[in-house]
Amino acid sequence: MTKNTILKGVVYVGCGAASYGMLATFVKLAYGQGYTTAEVTASQILLGLLGMFFIFSFQKKSSGAAMLKASGKDKRQLTLAGTSMGFTSVFYYIAVKYIPVSIAIVLLMQTVWIGVLLEWALSKVVPSVKKIIAIVIVLAGTLLATNLLSSDVVPDWRGLAWGLGAAVSFTTTMFAGNSIATHLTAPHRSLFMLVGGAVVVLSFTAFTWPGSFNFSIVTTWGIPLALFGTILPPLLLNAGFPKTGLGLGSIVSSIELPVSVTMAYFILSEAVNLWQWLGIVLILGAVVLLNVGNKHD
Repeated sequence: MTKNTILKGVVYVGCGAASYGMLATFVKLAYGQGYTTAEVTASQILLGLLGMFFIFSFQKKSSGAAMLKASGKDKRQLTLAGTSMGFTSVFYYIAVKYIPVSIAIVLLMQTVWIGVLLEWALSKVVPSVKKIIAIVIVLAGTLLATNLLSSDVVPDWRGLAWGLGAAVSFTTTMFAGNSIATHLTAPHRSLFMLVGGAVVVLSFTAFTWPGSFNFSIVTTWGIPLALFGTILPPLLLNAGFPKTGLGLGSIVSSIELPVSVTMAYFILSEAVNLWQWLGIVLILGAVVLLNVGNKHD
């Protein structure tokens, strides 16, 4: 693999992760304008699904008979896996209603140790010393980054619970995305996963429907949320990871954390103190520790 190919992969993964990092700030701004979680999530997933359908249709027309067809099993597995995407959006967006964006993104990054535990449960192999050290670093960084030690005000427990729920579902999405129907193209896989996500989000919308829906969300925040949340990230990450390898890709994708916190700091004027920045650095360091020196990359 050439250096130019790896560099392209780094750019793809970095841009995809940065796109995810912008979402919480957009959602917080939408809440400030009176939109509900149901309106935010529904507009994002439906516009994203529509956009991905057009991308897939264009690719299919361009490729013709050369494109591999998805089997019934592929479709079922991808759609089921996509439900975790829907749960991630719902849980994460509910979390930012109760806690600052800078704390919500830190909770989402708990996928670092949740992923290790899931891998342990699936493979039955005890985590290495390096992974255990990384988990301890992440937990220490989380205490600092969420400002639990230096603040008299404890973050709303509802936000903490929903944020951790988002981390669990996001971990499931990552595992599913790296192992299901990998022979299909990125738009093809993303389309069916978005169908599964849409089922969850629309069910949530129906369950929480207050009797009205503000359709202006479609032209205000729906488009940027769909673009940066459901269209660009899966396309860029699926294009970048094969070029970078899982280890380097995971390190680069952690840029989502500083991007999200920085946007919250400058755009939402959220207070982020030195201890919180130190906690963020520790979490990023744990991601690097987990992935450096992996021979399979």
